[in-house]
Parts: sequence; C-alpha cells; structure tokens
Amino acid sequence: MVAKHALDTAEAAAVLDEVAGGLTSVWARAHNAPDVPVPATQLRALLVLEHGPVNISTLAAELGALASSASRLCDRLEASGLLLRDPGQDDRREVTVRLTAEGRALMDRLRGRRREELERVLAAMAPAARQALLWGLSEFHQALGPGPASRALEHDALEHAAREHDQDRERPDDPFPLPA
Repeated sequence: MVAKHALDTAEAAAVLDEVAGGLTSVWARAHNAPDVPVPATQLRALLVLEHGPVNISTLAAELGALASSASRLCDRLEASGLLLRDPGQDDRREVTVRLTAEGRALMDRLRGRRREELERVLAAMAPAARQALLWGLSEFHQALGPGPASRALEHDALEHAAREHDQDRERPDDPFPLPA
C-alpha cells in the first residue's frame, strides 16, 4: 500500500493499525499451535520472562495484572515446569521468577516459528520495500522510547536488521519515496 500523498499522523496511524493485524496473525499462528502447552495469558508472562528474571510485582505490572493474579499465574507455569521461583537474598518475600530450561526451549521454538513465517513474508517483498520497512520499524521502535519489556519483544532482531541496513547504505532522506 503506497500512499499517493504524504500521510498526516492520523492517517499513518490508521494504516499502521490496519497492517499491524498481519503481524499479529504471524505471532498468533506461532503461538496458537497445538503443541504450545500454555494459554495466551501464560504465554504473555513467558514472553516477559524471556528477557530475564523479574520479581512478581514487575511481572504483574508488565501484564497489567494484580500481583496476586500474577502469582497464581506463576503457580500454573511452575507446575508446568516452565518457570522457577527464587526467593530474594535480602528479603525472602521478594520472589524472582525465571524461565526453566524447558521454558526457554519453548520460547526458542516459538521465536524460530515466528522468524520462519516473517522470512517467508519478507522474501515476497521487493528488497527496497523490505529495507524501507526495517528502517521504518527501527525508527518506530526508537520513538517508543524507554518502557516496559513488553515493548522490547523481538528487539534484538529489529536492531540487527537496522544495523545491517545502516552498514549497507546510508539512510535515505525519504525512506518511502512515492512512485512518479
């Protein structure tokens, strides 16, 4: 979808909102496979923990949940063998949660599936369009600014793609040139 004129912020937001559904469906296909042993809410917690151990309060904040709800969710993930709880060294009430080897393996498998699907879609794009997309997503990510780990999901892949792009050529003045 190439705009015939420069989009204002509201129009750009509407386009992004529409196409974000495609990206969401790539994630959903990987995460809703029959061999994924956890429901979506528990998977969201695992996605947060994929970036490293956190305490229950931080996990609850990332999920937009109460600490008691996050604790019960962790009970289920621990029973599934995907999460471990570690008592705090200074304060035993301060519990840190982290992925087990099995939890990490699940997240690695899901990341691999997502990336395979993304590679398939990206391969169908013209190289210039692919570069423009990656540049735009990198700029979008920077505009988000610092925030919760949930905003940084798959950050490493995006950063890698942006670095490769910057090494290959300088950023164009207009990354989305309109056809004449």
